[in-house]
Amino acid sequence: MKIEHNDESILFSTTDIPDIFFTEYLPQAPGDYIKVFLYLTFISKYGKEIKFNDMSKKLALHINVIQEALKYWEESGVITKKTTGYILNNLKEIELHNLYRPKVALSAEDIEKNTKNQYRAKAVETINTSFFQGIMTPSWYSDIDLWFKKYLFDEEVMIALFNYCYKKSALHRNYLQTVADAWAKNGIKTYSDLELYSEKQGKLQKIKNTISKKLGLARPLTEYESAYIEKWTIEYNYPLDVIEIALKKTTSKTNPSFDYLNVIISGWHDRNLKSAEEVQNFLAEYKSQQKNIKELEKKSKYNNYEQRNYSNFDNLYANNQNYIDNDNKTTVNI
Repeated sequence: MKIEHNDESILFSTTDIPDIFFTEYLPQAPGDYIKVFLYLTFISKYGKEIKFNDMSKKLALHINVIQEALKYWEESGVITKKTTGYILNNLKEIELHNLYRPKVALSAEDIEKNTKNQYRAKAVETINTSFFQGIMTPSWYSDIDLWFKKYLFDEEVMIALFNYCYKKSALHRNYLQTVADAWAKNGIKTYSDLELYSEKQGKLQKIKNTISKKLGLARPLTEYESAYIEKWTIEYNYPLDVIEIALKKTTSKTNPSFDYLNVIISGWHDRNLKSAEEVQNFLAEYKSQQKNIKELEKKSKYNNYEQRNYSNFDNLYANNQNYIDNDNKTTVNI
């Protein structure tokens, strides 16, 4: 007797993906590799064989990409290679085993990892109670774990990140990600790094406020204007007293622009002038040179002036004495 299984139509069937995949594996995996995993999960329900060429056409991926994806998931423990193909491992069982596997003896690496995880767990709990009133959703836990791995922040920096965005009333993922990227680009990993960075940012903001005030700006600086100031102070390493010399040169301008200031300050930087004293000396020397040039030009014009020749006084007198007297009318040619 043959018993047949009446398969459910593909129109109504579903493919289950455990949540642990989305929290532990998906964030770090490349997009094409995820595509391969999802398709493997789908076809595994039917126990059918599939060749690399068929999968390549089906997923619109090169065969090399598929092979790399299979190797990646095998190394991650998601699949296991067999003589006849691959088997998808139970991700729930893997996670359960990682959490509760018995330990006869702990290695130095495990002890260090457990200690670190305890500090990290306390940091995450602090974030939960301080900024989410103890009801932080599970997705935030995976995001925080991802940021720890991505940016290598220590626990105090991660708490400071949430505190900064909370005070800005911008406690949402996009803003947190933007701030975290900025901190990482500035080499922040420890709380000491963050303190040093905050000190520099505070000084920079004071310089921006001073420049705005001296220019009489009643509006916030634009992104491009702020970039100019950061260029002068960070890249050129100019203190405020150097920038103020350039600001004084705008007093004769009706609408001084940051482009005009940048030309002046960049010119000083190109001449390797580093202090206000060096800039003042350069300007004094330049002014003196300009004065000498004008005097030389004035003398040159005077020496090249073609004077009239009055050596022949007789001819001069004769030329200027043409008088025609007609009925008391006189014409004089001079």
